[in-house]
Amino acid sequence: MSKNLYLILGLLLFTLFVLQDVFEWRWEYLQQLQADQMYRRWSGLALSMVILFQWVLSIVRATPKWEEKSLLFYSIHNWMGALTPLLFYIHSMQLGFAYLFLLSITFFGNFLLGMFNLDLLKSKSQVVFQGWMILHVSMSLFISFITIYHIWIVFYYE
Repeated sequence: MSKNLYLILGLLLFTLFVLQDVFEWRWEYLQQLQADQMYRRWSGLALSMVILFQWVLSIVRATPKWEEKSLLFYSIHNWMGALTPLLFYIHSMQLGFAYLFLLSITFFGNFLLGMFNLDLLKSKSQVVFQGWMILHVSMSLFISFITIYHIWIVFYYE
């Protein structure tokens, strides 16, 4: 139970985000902050840094001399992933339109995929592992690309 506490937290935060979006519950103070371009840029930068930090686990796993640290980074990766719905909410209470909607849906789809990782599914099948990993990493690459595009658009049209 305590091993998968990040799962409970992540799903709770995700459920709260979905509920506030569906029922259009808005925290007025945060909505006013999000209307300010400087706030949006800084909160977006923070969210982008979290997305980039999530790639550290891949670097640690790919570096043989850091292999003993991979369990620690795996745990950090899971906990940071669990907090991303809250960080997304701080940046934006809405999923957005056009490419932002695509970014949001892919972001939360990858979040759910990460929450239901192979430890939780208890699958020892190499085929399942490789399929899950390919999908998770592919979606992460797409999210990183769209995030960089989003940042470029935001600063290009300032």
